[in-house]
Amino acid sequence: MRGINVFTMIYVELPSEIAAKTQRLPFYLAMEEHLARNYDGEYFVMWQVNPTVIFGRNQDIFSEVNLTYCRDNGIEFYRRKSGGGCVYANLDNIMTAVITSSTEVETTFAAHCENLAATLRQLGLDASASGRNDVLIGGRKVSGNSFHHLPGRSIVHGTLLYDTDIESMSGALTPSTTKLAAKGVGSVRSHITTIREHLPQIDIAYLKEFLRSNLSDSTMTLSMDDVEEIRRIEAPYYTHEWIYGGKNHARDASSATPVRIEGAGEFIAEVERASDGLTINKITLTGDFFPLSDIGPALLDKLIGVPLTPQGISEALRGIDVPSVIAGLTEKQFINLLIPENSLI
Repeated sequence: MRGINVFTMIYVELPSEIAAKTQRLPFYLAMEEHLARNYDGEYFVMWQVNPTVIFGRNQDIFSEVNLTYCRDNGIEFYRRKSGGGCVYANLDNIMTAVITSSTEVETTFAAHCENLAATLRQLGLDASASGRNDVLIGGRKVSGNSFHHLPGRSIVHGTLLYDTDIESMSGALTPSTTKLAAKGVGSVRSHITTIREHLPQIDIAYLKEFLRSNLSDSTMTLSMDDVEEIRRIEAPYYTHEWIYGGKNHARDASSATPVRIEGAGEFIAEVERASDGLTINKITLTGDFFPLSDIGPALLDKLIGVPLTPQGISEALRGIDVPSVIAGLTEKQFINLLIPENSLI
């Protein structure tokens, strides 16, 4: 698979009448998808949003987001179509996205994170790509990224903290202790840093122009026809079913224990047995992992009615390549998530 070619990326702008007003987050996510589905080539986009929490496709909103705090403080919250973890953004945070024909997850992530880190190093920052999807400055996170796969196309998008409101970030996000412990930190506050902390002499407008000039070599302005299609893609993001995952507002956070698997992410697996007590009736899999296709029809639905045993699940998974559905997860690891006491495979 070929990687992202930073030297041929096109920077995408909105029509002036649309760009003049800050849009809600789903508009920009829909813009990425519109570009991926309707335009060939490699594209780079940036935007900013009013205070917003963005959580991953398979995350449980009730476990990851302090909904009361968000509502009380005017912070919007939306589910995105990509996997990964929960982030807080405001107008001091630059959201970036690369739309590319590179479709291999690790290669695409690595290329984008290294391109971004290299650009920050040109500003004199001690920036480096880290793990599967982060950029660090001095060992602390300044950028986190996620991956959305479409047929023949990929979107890598994420945050870049010029500055942030730590109090709002800490109040709005409720990451598991498992996740923080895996990163060797005790809180959101101790885990992140900002560009402004290291380079207080530059403003956010300068930083955006620096990124644009270093990560793209030409500019394309979308038309109002493009905007109309973006609005169509945007609409489903606001539905209750999509935001809450079809769950009730009053639902308590899951009591299942999060499991972190190196190279794959955090998983919370909940298995409901059928009335016979022996077979699977329903599987709910949440977390900050990266799905490469819809995990329901591609994986979980295949196990309905299957005996809840390692052998039964393994037989049902015959012909299914688990890592092609969830990046970095092996079949053995998947079975152990469903049957945590299993130690025979």
